[in-house]
Amino acid sequence: MADKAVEGCVPKTNISQIKNKQRRTAAYLEMKREQRKQKKKQKKLQKEERKALGDNAPPKQVPKTIENCRVYDETFVNPEDEEVAVDEANDELAPYFNRETTPKILIVASDRSSRGRTDCFCKELKRIIPNSVVKYRRGLALKKIIEQCKGCEYTDLLVVNQNRGIPNGLVISHLPDGPTAHFKVSNVKLVGDLKKMGSMSCHHPEVILNNFNTHLGHRIGRLMASLFPHSPQFEGRRVVTFHNQRDFIFFRQHRYEFRNSQKVGLKELGPRFTLKLRSLQKGTFDSKFGEYEWVHKRHEMETSRRKFFL
Repeated sequence: MADKAVEGCVPKTNISQIKNKQRRTAAYLEMKREQRKQKKKQKKLQKEERKALGDNAPPKQVPKTIENCRVYDETFVNPEDEEVAVDEANDELAPYFNRETTPKILIVASDRSSRGRTDCFCKELKRIIPNSVVKYRRGLALKKIIEQCKGCEYTDLLVVNQNRGIPNGLVISHLPDGPTAHFKVSNVKLVGDLKKMGSMSCHHPEVILNNFNTHLGHRIGRLMASLFPHSPQFEGRRVVTFHNQRDFIFFRQHRYEFRNSQKVGLKELGPRFTLKLRSLQKGTFDSKFGEYEWVHKRHEMETSRRKFFL
């Protein structure tokens, strides 16, 4: 018995000391399999113990993530704060939320853009956003386009920038008084790139805004919401989501599917893309004399992985 106890205490061979590459790889894979088995067995035992204890079971431990360890930001918005309500009632987006204006959107691409993925991206934005049109710039400067938009009573101007035929930027300018937001666009997946996509209806979508908690995030969320009509048409079961996570805004579009009387699912309609805020400017677009509310300065601001601005 003593020999067996001593034998059980002898440590296993260090995998890194195995000279043969194939044997070393096989030993490593075997070790990982054993670790997975032990982890699965441990989870099963914990689940059985919690089930046996019932209501007396200790609360589940919440794992630490970058999101729940976020550094507190003094600009966090409380929706019930009276000062926040006063600011919202007097900002540039107040006419939309007071239902004094109806969204009318103009979508253009960057000057001399190639008619490839950028053109398809603009057309899909048109399908997503009701009451929007796509037009070609024909070499016009943005300041001239903005003046023409004001004359035609457009409420917003969307400019899609590109690099080598791929969309890489989006400018949203709310008219006539701003603000203007500039985003970096990445991970664009058009409807044709995705598999098993559903068909999109023409109904006005429901808009969901997640995790826009700071003052800056609140303004960006209101700017996103102002692109869509006031009253969603719920019979269309179409929902558009802007989900903010670690200052990356993920766009998704789905349709509700009622599979039976108790289960409701989601069918993705596409496209997918990710936005990263680069700057927020007061007023309409002005690259020379514009006053900026916020500008992303990477090396000065990204000093902590747990600090976010939206």
